[in-house]
Amino acid sequence: MSATVIDENLVREMSLEKRLEFCLPIIKKEKDESKRWDAVWLAGEIAEIAGPKEPIFDKVADLMAWILENDDNGVVKHEACFQIAARNMREKIPDLVNSAFHDTSALVKHEAIESLGLMRAFEVEEEIKKAVNDPSPDVSETARFVLKRLERLRNITTEYVPSQIL
Repeated sequence: MSATVIDENLVREMSLEKRLEFCLPIIKKEKDESKRWDAVWLAGEIAEIAGPKEPIFDKVADLMAWILENDDNGVVKHEACFQIAARNMREKIPDLVNSAFHDTSALVKHEAIESLGLMRAFEVEEEIKKAVNDPSPDVSETARFVLKRLERLRNITTEYVPSQIL
């Protein structure tokens, strides 16, 4: 758990449910994107602490997908992409694919594609190939990088564990 996120309200001392209740209105209504980013990070930690078998994990995953669809800031959406990958929220792979091809921000597209690679989302490799032709050099470069990495990882049989990305 990172202490670099501003936690002036001592959110990390709250129960996981209280923490999520605290973060929700910030993520959905706060005008200051830097506060929304902090709340996204703090919410992502909930999923890490709870683990994928707990119902709150799915609530956080749904919140990350909501951010990708509704937030107006590319940096905040970038963080939601990262949280999806870092917490291995595999059911949100379609949301990452949607962001990779339909978001207006090259930053978001880049991070969505990078997140798919981090998660070893082999099932969407054909989709990632299409991003090689994206007009943004950053997006096309990321797609080429991810495709190379997926090819290298294809024969590794170990399951992806977020804390062991290499």
